[in-house]
Amino acid sequence: MNLLKALAAVSSMTLVSRILGFVRDTIIAHVFGAGAATDVFFTAFKLPNMLRRIFAEGAFSQAFVPTLAEYKTRKGEQETKEFVAKIAGVLTLVLVLITLLGVLAAPAIIYFSAAGFAKNPDKFNLAVELLRYMFPYILLISLSSLVGSILNTYNRFSVPAFVPTLLNISFIACALWLAPLMDRPIFALAIAVLIGGVAQLCYQLPHLAKLGMLMWPKLDLKDEGVWRVIKQMGPAIFGVSVAQISLIINSNLASFLASGSVSWIYYADRLMEFPTGVLGVALGTILLPSLARSHASGDQVSYDRLLDWGLRLCIMLCLPATVALAILAEPLVLTLFQGGKFSMHDALMTQQALVGYSVGLIGLILIKILAPAFYARQEIKTVVRIGIITLFVTLAINLIFLYTLPFKHAGLTLGMSLGACLNAGLLYRTLRLRGYYTPQAAWKGFMLRILCGVIAMSALLLVLLHFMPAFAEMSKLVRVGWLSILVVAGAGTYFASLFALGFRPKDFSRKAITD
Repeated sequence: MNLLKALAAVSSMTLVSRILGFVRDTIIAHVFGAGAATDVFFTAFKLPNMLRRIFAEGAFSQAFVPTLAEYKTRKGEQETKEFVAKIAGVLTLVLVLITLLGVLAAPAIIYFSAAGFAKNPDKFNLAVELLRYMFPYILLISLSSLVGSILNTYNRFSVPAFVPTLLNISFIACALWLAPLMDRPIFALAIAVLIGGVAQLCYQLPHLAKLGMLMWPKLDLKDEGVWRVIKQMGPAIFGVSVAQISLIINSNLASFLASGSVSWIYYADRLMEFPTGVLGVALGTILLPSLARSHASGDQVSYDRLLDWGLRLCIMLCLPATVALAILAEPLVLTLFQGGKFSMHDALMTQQALVGYSVGLIGLILIKILAPAFYARQEIKTVVRIGIITLFVTLAINLIFLYTLPFKHAGLTLGMSLGACLNAGLLYRTLRLRGYYTPQAAWKGFMLRILCGVIAMSALLLVLLHFMPAFAEMSKLVRVGWLSILVVAGAGTYFASLFALGFRPKDFSRKAITD
């Protein structure tokens, strides 16, 4: 398999989804602004979305994909199909129970995740209603993630990468056409979540059928393969939950801050998800099955080269993105969100949150590469221990920043960023200490050339920003034009510098990995 080609396919699909995501968030910002209603919706949506990350895309995929890769490599097609059917049966049963429990326990869940809302009964009750509308999303999107995991294992990466686009289309349609028809417009977004969940699941099923892997679920709790996944999921759920618990704590802290704080953090997070999705999620998606196959076959050289390839590509693309995101925070927020009910004050607050987040961009994406290196070895407990350390350190940093920084919501995003960098650093250190990964040669020269390119790009962006008109005084169309110039000029300068210093696309080809 050509990993660079697979990465390009996944990244391009993710890019389409992220662009539509920006369109979605721009429309939501214009239609709903950043206030009490959006704070409530983003909090309520975060909970089923968080469970999706914990249960489906997180713990389940980490436990399921390496086991499925082992079945595919070492056992026959019929045994693999039986394994998939039995996993689907157990997963469906558990998801139905979780969904019913979530609907019934919605008030307690809201109180736990956003205790500040309890001071305002209308706000609290609205959050409970929205959560009950959206909780079935966890059932739909988790089954969708199961299908996506199977497709990824069979190297059909582009289909699962495309499906988030369907949720964005649902949001856009409901915000524009359904919200004006409703007495409580914010409920249009909750309906969009359910429609998007159904669409994402149904879109992938025909592709699964083409592989001959569309099986009726079977409930067999005695199957050895099912129990292996369940046993792996225990620590995996705990490990993934550590990061999500940190998000809940942040959301809880933000609920006590000024009205709009949750929304400002959300919009900044959406900008962060663009590079983390296009590169981080894409790299993690294609590396996990490949690393799992290398480990299952005992090929340590291939394992090292795959991980080295992922780390180099990550640093080459993420380091400039980290710096550019901080430098261009104001132009990005003003161009994408400011207007309609999204005021200039909202834009300034979102900009501050984005600068805090940008510090941790490279850490967030490195985690997407380093954690699968442990999951592929079915060694999840190490990631859990590192996650727990990170959780407590991040909480301590956030509390310090809340009492010391003037813009408290930005302190929360900065604390999350520093925690992500610590997490990535500990994962890398553990890989090296245990001998799981041996870097290839010439890393010092590689890093030096990357730094030279970043310095050249930063200098150009700062000069252009100094001489161009203030973004706050521009019209929307003019902002788009100037932002495009900044992005193209910055990216062009960076890659031209790398080319002058000897980088070539072939350095990241399949030949560079396998030779």
